[in-house]
Amino acid sequence: MDTGLLWIVFNVFVLSMLALDLGVFHKKSHKVEIKEALIWSGVWIGFALIFALMLWMGWIYKGNYNHEEVTMKFLTGYLIEKSLSIDNVFVFVLLFGYFNVPSEYQHKVLFWGIIGALIMRVIFIFAGVALITKFEWIIYVFGAFLIFTGIKIAIQKDKKMEPEKNPILKLVKKFFRMTENFEGDKFFVKKKGVKYATPLFAVLVLIEATDLIFAVDSIPAILAISNDAFIVYTSNVFAILGLRALYFALAGIMHLFHYLNYGLAVILSFVGVKMILGKGVIATEVSLLVIASVLLISVMLSLLFPKKKIKAT
Repeated sequence: MDTGLLWIVFNVFVLSMLALDLGVFHKKSHKVEIKEALIWSGVWIGFALIFALMLWMGWIYKGNYNHEEVTMKFLTGYLIEKSLSIDNVFVFVLLFGYFNVPSEYQHKVLFWGIIGALIMRVIFIFAGVALITKFEWIIYVFGAFLIFTGIKIAIQKDKKMEPEKNPILKLVKKFFRMTENFEGDKFFVKKKGVKYATPLFAVLVLIEATDLIFAVDSIPAILAISNDAFIVYTSNVFAILGLRALYFALAGIMHLFHYLNYGLAVILSFVGVKMILGKGVIATEVSLLVIASVLLISVMLSLLFPKKKIKAT
């Protein structure tokens, strides 16, 4: 299939799924139960695996290229993005909890948040690929940045959310009149001819801002696996599209996975080292195995050695 046509067909598929999601399955705001979240998680993971199979069979890319290698790169990129998405879920939990966002409104916020995330990722991906193509030395900068980020995640203390001190929130309040309470699932309302933003809009802006920060980590990490813009983009999109379902499936049990941060730190540091060592030193298959193993071990350790509760005195 022609490269230009590939991009068009894939994006039409994504937009169709998003329209189906919001226009049919979530036309009315409602609380997303764990069963529904797990089903949607399965749907998005299933689509990603079908896409990987199509790559493996050579039904997407035509010509003389290594189908197996491209498939491994897609799956590795997908797993990296999926792993890093767990940090997004943690932030969503904190933000929704801080603003007391009703359960039935959370899906709409995440839906539009993910639309913004997809747009930002496209910009970051093309910028990253262009930089690596023009300035090969920037690979080492990306690698060092990922190692630094991994170390920072490993040594940081428990995350604290203080949105009231966030400069983005201060800017929103400066440029928009804000209602004191939620107005259903609306982002904006008119009162006596005056337009007001609601707290739900403030939450959406903060979610977009945090995703921008996470993209700074995730895009260089995936570019360490492949600089094929289409493979990087599709692996990102499939992981991000499943992010909402992942949130609703894990929101209530995120506190159980207290070793995940260390797992993510190891993954980022490993990918940073791979980037610095250069192409071919660490095979894609090895990268996939290491990332999957680290993620699995961090989850197992979290369940085997639960965090001790601090007794009240």
